[in-house]
Amino acid sequence: MAELVDAAELIVSELATNAAKTGCQRRMGVAVRRITDDTVRIMVRDGSRSLPVMVTAGPTDTSGRGMGLVHRLTQGHWGVTPEALGKTVHADLRIRPAKSRATSETPPDASP
Repeated sequence: MAELVDAAELIVSELATNAAKTGCQRRMGVAVRRITDDTVRIMVRDGSRSLPVMVTAGPTDTSGRGMGLVHRLTQGHWGVTPEALGKTVHADLRIRPAKSRATSETPPDASP
């Protein structure tokens, strides 16, 4: 699970920033749960009913990339649960199988 820490920190930051920007002024909660042996769910609950959306940010835009990052880091495994007094946005991070990690982390053989 240690390999998920950097991505998890970024996701929490993006979701909490979105909650703050959409007017959540009373309370916000962050929770992290291991929902399967290879999946961690990050949840940010806030008092705003505004739903997150992915937008296409231009090269000079100073914002608008957050949910795109969340989408990419979770391979599209995120969602929103509307609630009576706000919403919970969740993002699921999965550990890649050991074989996949070894392949992507091992440099190609440079021998002739």
